[in-house]
Amino acid sequence: MNLSPSLLSADFGNLRAEAREVEPLAEYFHIDVMDGHFVPNLMIGPPVVNSLRRGLKKPFDIHLMIDYPIQYAPRFEVNSSDMITFHIEAKDEPFRAIDEIRELGCKVGISLRPITPVTAVFPYLDLVDLVLVMSVEPGFGGQAFMSATVERIGKLKNEIGDRKVIISVDGGINDKNILSVVDAGAELIVAGSAIFGQPDRIAAMTKLIAATRQAQ
Repeated sequence: MNLSPSLLSADFGNLRAEAREVEPLAEYFHIDVMDGHFVPNLMIGPPVVNSLRRGLKKPFDIHLMIDYPIQYAPRFEVNSSDMITFHIEAKDEPFRAIDEIRELGCKVGISLRPITPVTAVFPYLDLVDLVLVMSVEPGFGGQAFMSATVERIGKLKNEIGDRKVIISVDGGINDKNILSVVDAGAELIVAGSAIFGQPDRIAAMTKLIAATRQAQ
């Protein structure tokens, strides 16, 4: 199990310093990009992400909560370790979106909302590196975890089988529910408030990691 701190919950006036504080225990940095259409919020665009990219060492998972990922993905400065994740519910055709993002030289993730059947991503499992299962309705931080996510992760894990596809989960994760999602098959945990909402962020991350040891 690895952690991907969500910068949506960090101090936007001090983003790079906040990210550097948690970088030692981070596998990825999760960065939400919102267009105000796909979700009713507007958040972090390419100039901010690219500026952060130049000052941090750990790879990014750039989560595009936008209608047209093909149009915006090329605006991000990425390398082979970075990930761009788009939504199955976006307006661009998924196979084409996967191809276009792959052409940028980075990894490709696909995400789905809680109301979307998990089977919707099954046709793409041979083509992506990660599936991001949303455990809250995307668009805002600080929401409560939806318990039905655990069953969805298990179903996805069974379908993935031996494929080299990471299951990530995002939304409302804390030390009380992290074990259930890891035990179901999640390997990369996106956490925002559970990390940046705490006075000691490294201690908070250590607590999340310790809460999963029963599943190892």
